[in-house]
Amino acid sequence: MTQNDLVTQDLVLAGWSIVLALVQLGLAGIGKRMQEPRSWGAGPRDDVMSYSGRTARLIRAQSNLMETLPMFLGAVAIAHLAGRNGSLSVLGAELYLAGRVIYVPLYWFGVPYVRTLVWLVATLGLCLVLTDCLS
Repeated sequence: MTQNDLVTQDLVLAGWSIVLALVQLGLAGIGKRMQEPRSWGAGPRDDVMSYSGRTARLIRAQSNLMETLPMFLGAVAIAHLAGRNGSLSVLGAELYLAGRVIYVPLYWFGVPYVRTLVWLVATLGLCLVLTDCLS
């Protein structure tokens, strides 16, 4: 068994989902630094900052990802470890990652309705991975 046999397509997609989380963390951080006074960023940050506009949207989009990412990673890990990962879990991982990637600019630009549909696609992807590991 080679190392490539151990890394399945759904695990690779899970890894890219973590990359997406890091990108979103960075985008939200940049937005925050642009709205904060320098003295606040250099200090103890005891006071709560209020963010607005696109920065606030980036923060909410990041928070939204963090709500589902642990479940997604757990479902992929369970499916992989149980040997139940197959075409359904790969499709689910693809839908999850694609939906989460598309969700970021839709949220950033404040696009209603379509953003919700894209979120539903990503959530469907998570459910497909779960279906594969629980069947």
